[in-house]
Amino acid sequence: MENIISSIRQSHDDSLIVGPGDDAGVYMLSCGQAIVESVDIITPVVNTPFLFGSISAVNSVSDIYAMGGKPLTALALVGFPSCDFGPEVVKEILKGAISILDKIKVNLIGGHTFEDPELKFGLSVTGTVDRNKILRQRGSNPGDVLVLTKPIGIGILTTALKARKLSESDIYEAIEWMLRLNDTAAKVAVEAGATSATDVTGFGLLGHAYSMVRDSSVNFIISRKDIPVMSKTEEMIDAGMVPEGAYNNLKYFKGKVEITGDLNEGNKLLLADPQTSGGLLLTLPQDKLDVFRSSGEPFYIIGRVEEGRGKILVNA
Repeated sequence: MENIISSIRQSHDDSLIVGPGDDAGVYMLSCGQAIVESVDIITPVVNTPFLFGSISAVNSVSDIYAMGGKPLTALALVGFPSCDFGPEVVKEILKGAISILDKIKVNLIGGHTFEDPELKFGLSVTGTVDRNKILRQRGSNPGDVLVLTKPIGIGILTTALKARKLSESDIYEAIEWMLRLNDTAAKVAVEAGATSATDVTGFGLLGHAYSMVRDSSVNFIISRKDIPVMSKTEEMIDAGMVPEGAYNNLKYFKGKVEITGDLNEGNKLLLADPQTSGGLLLTLPQDKLDVFRSSGEPFYIIGRVEEGRGKILVNA
């Protein structure tokens, strides 16, 4: 979408301070406050409609948190084949979403349904952000540390669920992480003076890391052994439960990522695994790590930032 929008001439507006290419758009209002907006729609990653709605809601509000913002309102977007799914399924999905939105005091103010051959659900979310506290994808500095706030492996585990290699109870750990909001992690990131941030979703860890360094004068040095991985993930890779998106991501970022050491194909696919409701990927000064340590929020130091030419270097 970023490439398509950028290829179309639009009128210039000085109030638009973050446009296509970041996690959400930011439009300046007044008195230092801005609107932050994003939309996200996903297909089911679990079998239970209520749980699917809950996970999708957490996933949809994540982009607002990744920008340092606070979500306020949401519009529901539901696509489904009306011959196969009745209103009760849609109602359960919405109940799941509202259970999350109520928790974070976000109002669901309407929505739109549409005919689709595959069930889809998501939210268009509007929030606010203080202009001085916006988190952006670009801005990391040499010497910063690279921090991830959730383990990876969700795409592989949910693929195994769809193939009936695993049950929902088998992927309980992944479900708990998908239901974990990024609100507190984002708040701590702002307090710690994070120099850049994004949330890890469909392009996988490598893809979203690359979005933070492309066309920059820094490289990310990532240590594979320091990346947290959910249980059963590597077992499912060996069983061939790798989503097509991981192969596509790996192909797309070929030439932009350099692997040093002995990293097998399974590990490469793991780093490209599309995540749903993934964690935040942050860079921050090393002397600010104590802010995260004292917060009680989970975080994992997976690498560092060095001077470079916009590359991702992965050490086995």
